[in-house]
Amino acid sequence: MKDLNAIGLRHGTDKVNGHNYAAPYMFHLSRYENNPINLLEIGVGGDDNINAGGESLRMWKEYFPKGRIFGVDIYDKSKHAEDRIRIFKGDQTDVSFLNNVCSQIRDIDVIIDDGSHVNSHVITTFKTLFPLLKDGGIYVIEDTQTSYWKEYGGSIDYTEYTIMNFFKSLTDCMNSCEYPIREYEKTYFDKNIISIHFYHNLIFVYKGKNLETSNVIK
Repeated sequence: MKDLNAIGLRHGTDKVNGHNYAAPYMFHLSRYENNPINLLEIGVGGDDNINAGGESLRMWKEYFPKGRIFGVDIYDKSKHAEDRIRIFKGDQTDVSFLNNVCSQIRDIDVIIDDGSHVNSHVITTFKTLFPLLKDGGIYVIEDTQTSYWKEYGGSIDYTEYTIMNFFKSLTDCMNSCEYPIREYEKTYFDKNIISIHFYHNLIFVYKGKNLETSNVIK
């Protein structure tokens, strides 16, 4: 298994220099290490500086030597495109744009949201992209600390529509077969989320067919 922390430090990404994301990423993504995967990351980095950013895309390129890496950013980051790295310019809340990006990539194995970190943006992007992720794929949300920051639309009130409250609510999807309401109609997320893993400021959502049946206690 490659050392993602060392690779990340070499490329200067804040995923390992500022955050401690390397260990969770290796735990969840090492299965793809030598596979010809398609990875899509929202947010190239560097804000509006066209010369800045791209560190994590280059990290993923090295970590997945057979993978194709795709980036999305609201700013023009085309300078960071290279062999096996392609970059799209657009808004992560633009549903038509995201659908077009995914239609060009096809068969996406991993999606990472490291974009605006605005609560409403993260939720809209997930609702749009998760259905376009391959079965067996993994969706990652970074920097979920903004769930509690007002300037990003966050709140410490558990009734508010924040990143953390939204994803915590999805944990019920995995147990929807236990609902005592017979006429309940399962949602897309009920049918297609098989596990959710929470870390400090980081969430992994696994996609697959949730075919579990009720375990009635007698």
